Amino acid sequence: MSYKNTFILISEDSPVESAVIPMSRKEKATIASIEYELIYNNPYKYTQDDVQFQTYVIKNEIESDQLDELREQFFSKPKACFRASPLVKKYGWGIHYNEEGKVSIYEMNSRPYHQFLHSDETTILKGMRSKRK
Repeated sequence: MSYKNTFILISEDSPVESAVIPMSRKEKATIASIEYELIYNNPYKYTQDDVQFQTYVIKNEIESDQLDELREQFFSKPKACFRASPLVKKYGWGIHYNEEGKVSIYEMNSRPYHQFLHSDETTILKGMRSKRK
């Protein structure tokens, strides 16, 4: 599932008061750090599916000449949308999908983040909570 003209807000129970750049742990990339690097350095270049698959390949250090086949296998099971991304849940980054379904991220205290909140052309969705109420 991919959205278009949609903005995902940070989760209500996000622990941060301003956006944080996710770091690798013990010199090993995390899902959050990979998603951040891919999206931040390539705004509106990738779809959600592109980012999720590239994150999987990078995280698992997969080197293959059959990535198309691997991608098909990867998406044979449903994947959570970016409402469940650690960028939204823990790190203070909102995710915007443009009219083509390509994504970019915005710091929670930035002007563009707040402009999306008041846009008539953009659907607003809340990031998923980390904990149940």
